[in-house]
Amino acid sequence: MNELLFTKTHEWVQLLSGTAARIGLTDYAQKELGDLVFVNLPEAGDEVTAGEGFADVESVKAVSNVYSPVTGTVKSVNEDLLDHPELINSGPYDAWFIEVADISEKEELLSGEEYEQFIREEE
Repeated sequence: MNELLFTKTHEWVQLLSGTAARIGLTDYAQKELGDLVFVNLPEAGDEVTAGEGFADVESVKAVSNVYSPVTGTVKSVNEDLLDHPELINSGPYDAWFIEVADISEKEELLSGEEYEQFIREEE
């Protein structure tokens, strides 16, 4: 598995190639949200823009946006999450939300070490 990169809004990015990536929520984010009960995802072919919301997740606590760390086109959606949003809680780094192709722009991404430091500073 490629090394994951992270955003300051608590999404992870797995670069699949120079122009494609898989996106999900970090372990920190799922713990903060609590038990997830609903996920709203875009459809294949939709455009996503770096820094803008592309999905939302609903927990017993609140509804939260999930932000895209890249600009591109949704290539595929993890349909399993629609019926089983709890997969995000049980395995956040396996429960990817979308795969994005034709990436033209990326947010500032953090290494695992930088992300851990960022979380420590936030607490």
